[in-house]
Amino acid sequence: MTEDQILERITDVVRDELDDDEVVLTPDTKARDVEGWDSLAHVRIMVAVEQAFGVHFDMADITSLDSVGDLVALVGKSAA
Repeated sequence: MTEDQILERITDVVRDELDDDEVVLTPDTKARDVEGWDSLAHVRIMVAVEQAFGVHFDMADITSLDSVGDLVALVGKSAA
């Protein structure tokens, strides 16, 4: 799966979790840039991403994420 495909799927997950089809994510997007992406939504999004890709993240991995691009890279590494 390419990084673009991972980003597209993560975007779908975030749209579903935030119930907002207008969300547009780029590798540089940070959670604070997205309306409604608060700490509770972050937990829901991480769980949904794990389920969507069949991966599991360590808490250290999740807390080290700074941007959507970091999440894309983490999914790529975890799914490999």
